[in-house]
Amino acid sequence: MSFFARTFLAGAVLLGLTVTSSFAQSKVGTINIQQAIVSTKEGQKASAELQTRFDPKRKEIEKGQASLQAKQQQLQKMGTVGSDEVKRKLAADIELETNRLKRDGEDAQADYDQETQKVLNELGGRIMQVINKFATDNGYSMILDISSQQTPVIWASNTVDITNDVIKLYDANAPSTLTKPAAPMTAAPKTAAPAAPKTAAPAAKKP
Repeated sequence: MSFFARTFLAGAVLLGLTVTSSFAQSKVGTINIQQAIVSTKEGQKASAELQTRFDPKRKEIEKGQASLQAKQQQLQKMGTVGSDEVKRKLAADIELETNRLKRDGEDAQADYDQETQKVLNELGGRIMQVINKFATDNGYSMILDISSQQTPVIWASNTVDITNDVIKLYDANAPSTLTKPAAPMTAAPKTAAPAAPKTAAPAAKKP
């Protein structure tokens, strides 16, 4: 090994020891913000309320999807039997219903996402107060959110995760003892809004 290589490796080891020593002096914790939000009592309540609110629309779209599927099966069973006029009309109905269900599904998803974001913003602001209090009281110098793929955390021990602690602290203090008065709460829903139908309308057969 060359003198340059030995010198470089020795410097790298020394740097690593220095960084490790400095890092050890700082108390770092991790938290899964998304899990914390949906696991608080207010978060669970808000999730249930969102599901109840959007459930009628979901059932309506599911009913429309069942109707569309029945028409598609009817058209397939006709095959070469039946008049071309009847098959063209049925194919046109299928196309119209497919487009309508797609629009309804997209609109429902947009409304659902918008309401979800509202409640996340409300609860997120309050839970940050709890995280700040917990970190300050327990001597943490840094808290990393591991629920985001953007967070540069390669590995973290379970012993530094504060998610459950924050959930307990939030439930124990929310909302009256927080520094900012809380409005009726909300949280991230656990299921998605109705999706648009995946089936496409069969093309009309030319006469």
